[in-house]
This record gives sequence, structure tokens and C-alpha cells, in this order.
Amino acid sequence: MIEFSEKQLWRDRINSTVKEYTQYLRYILNGHLVLVLVFLLGAGAYYYQEWLKSIPSGFPVAWIMAILLSLLVTKSPIYTFLKDADRIFLIPVETRMKKYFLNCLLLSFIFQVYLLLMGLGLLMPLYARVNDGQFESFWYFFLLLSIAKGINILIRWHVQHYVNTSHHIADSLIRFCINFVILFLLFSNASPLFVVAVLVILALLFFYYQKATNKLGIKWEFLIAQDEKRMAGFYQLANMFTDVPHLRNRIKRRKLLDIFVNRIGYSQQLVFSNLYWRTYFRSGDYLGLSVRLTVIGGIALFFLSFGVGQVLLAVLFLYLTGLQLMPLWNAYQDKLWINLYPLSIDLRKASFKKTISAVLSVQGIILSAVIAIKGDWTMGLMTLVASIIFTYLFVALYMSKKLQA
Repeated sequence: MIEFSEKQLWRDRINSTVKEYTQYLRYILNGHLVLVLVFLLGAGAYYYQEWLKSIPSGFPVAWIMAILLSLLVTKSPIYTFLKDADRIFLIPVETRMKKYFLNCLLLSFIFQVYLLLMGLGLLMPLYARVNDGQFESFWYFFLLLSIAKGINILIRWHVQHYVNTSHHIADSLIRFCINFVILFLLFSNASPLFVVAVLVILALLFFYYQKATNKLGIKWEFLIAQDEKRMAGFYQLANMFTDVPHLRNRIKRRKLLDIFVNRIGYSQQLVFSNLYWRTYFRSGDYLGLSVRLTVIGGIALFFLSFGVGQVLLAVLFLYLTGLQLMPLWNAYQDKLWINLYPLSIDLRKASFKKTISAVLSVQGIILSAVIAIKGDWTMGLMTLVASIIFTYLFVALYMSKKLQA
């Protein structure tokens, strides 16, 4: 009989996870997306700096920082690296996995504290602008944020012992409120005694959940589902750059959108159009990704006014959306019945291109309308023209080359 080794299990899971991430990150970091993100970060940093010069001294910086960082502190996922088969093979040794889960908590804390450091670093210039250039409190803020994050992760771990998701929702709301009070007091330069007093309340909440879940076992199904959801998000990103065999598409019918699908028709020439539109609306997260990018792009264009830069920003969001939709081409690559259709591959390519062109065209019209709504009709018209040109070039050149590869 093979002896169970907790240390070996931890090493194997970490090594396999790092190997998998490294394998796909090579494709992601070699893609054009990195150049786009660098451009966006550079442009964002420049206009963020310009915006800081114009904010008034009474700007509610404490409220904004408390809300944004409270979201980061409250959201405390725990990375367990569990797999589907673990619900069978590891349950018998659950009592011998305390150190394994402790390592999971520690690793989750380190990663999320790093995100907090980035978030605080991003917002600190705003705090300093309103508070006469005070950067001296940065590490004091970061220390208290780290303590709050550690307590939040411990609470989250114990709450995950409950089956009923209403406990999870209530816990998140309670912790968000407590975290908000802590950070609001912190960024309002209140007495440290008040901040520590609310931190004690958060600690008492941890002791309550620790005692309440003392006799409850680990909910393996929930932990495995959470880890699979985390990996699915990464696979979705990697699938933009290479085929990911592990990716599982989720199918969800959206009845409100049937009115658009039903108008396509069922002639022989529209077979693939039917398939791709239905897949776009129902499978994976293609619709959600394009909607989110359109909303984010619309908000950015509405609040940022920098002339021709608006046109470039709109085109960048069209490019990102186009990249997100490229994996739609491979949605049926493992389906044998697609090859049985007495239809040419050229018809399939043409249908796919028309689908992507339609999505990008609608997005371009929306982004152009956002600029026009601000009263900048010239830039709105320029954005519309640039969107049409980009959509044509992206589909006719870039996509055509990718589909032939």
C-alpha cells in the first residue's frame, strides 16, 4: 500500500499548477495583447496624473479608497488546487491534510496581499494629492490592510464549511461593511485606537466562525468547484492565443435573444451563421466578454476626453474584443457532424467572418455614440469611420491569416 504524503501532494500540485500556467503564459505574453495593455497602462497613467492636478482639495478620497480597497480585502478566494477525483481519494485522509490547507491559506494570502499592494500604490497618489503630498503613511496603511486581509481569508476559510450559500452571501456583506469602516477611519486619519477597535470586531467574527464550524467537515465539492471556476477563467484567457483542451464551455440559453437568432433563417447558406450566432449568445462567455469590454470602453471614453486619443482607445477595445472572439472559430472542431455537412469550408469561413464583423460593427457604433453624446460630434464621426476601417482590416487580413493557419 502506498503511504499518503501530505508534503508530496503539496509539491506535486504546486509544480503541476506552475507548469500549466507557464505553458499557457508563453503564448499569452508573446501575443499582441501585451503591447495593447502596455499602451493602455501608459495612456492611463498619463491621464490619471493629469486628472489628479484638477481635483479639488475637498475631494472624497477616503470614501473612494475605502470602497475600492474594501472590495479587494473582502474578496478572499482560497486556492486549494483540488481536482475532481480528490472528492473520492482524499476524503479518507482529510484529517491528515491540515498542513496542506494551511499552505493553501498562506499562498492565497501572499498573492492577494500583493494585489492589495498594487491597489494601494495606485490610489496613494490620489490620497497624497488631497492630503498635501503625504506619502509617509503608505506602509502604515499597507500593514493594516495586510492584517485585515489575513483575518478575512481565515474567516472565508471557515465560512466555506457551510453548505448553504446564504451563509456565504451574508458573510461577504458583513465583512465588507466592517472592512469599509476600518478603511474609512484609516484614510480619514482617525485615531489608531478607533481603527484597532474595529479590527478587534473583525477578529471576534473570525473566532465566532472558527467555533461555529469546529465540528463541520470540509466541503470538498464546493472547494473543487471554486478551483475549477478559477482555472476556467485562466483557460478562457489562454484560449484567445492557443487551443486549450481543458476548456469547458458552459451552455446557457438566453430566451430574450432568440428573437435575433430566429431572424437568421434556415437556408443551406445560413447553416454556419446559425451555429456561430447561437454559440456566441449561449456558449462560453463570448457575449459576456464583448459586453464587458463595450461597457468598460464606453465608460473610459465618456470620462476621458483627449482628442484623437479617443479614436485610438475605441479601436483598441475593438481589437481586444476581436481577439476574445477568435476562439469561437474552434467551437465545433471536435464535432464530427460538422464535417458531414455537404458545405465547403469557405462558406464556414465566410459565415464566421460575417458574425465577427457584425459584433465589432455594433460595438464600434456604440463607442462612437458615447463620444457623440458628450457633444464631440467630430470625434464621434472619426471614431465611427475608424471602427469601420479597423473592422474590415481585422476581418479581411488578420482573421483570414489566422483561419488559414
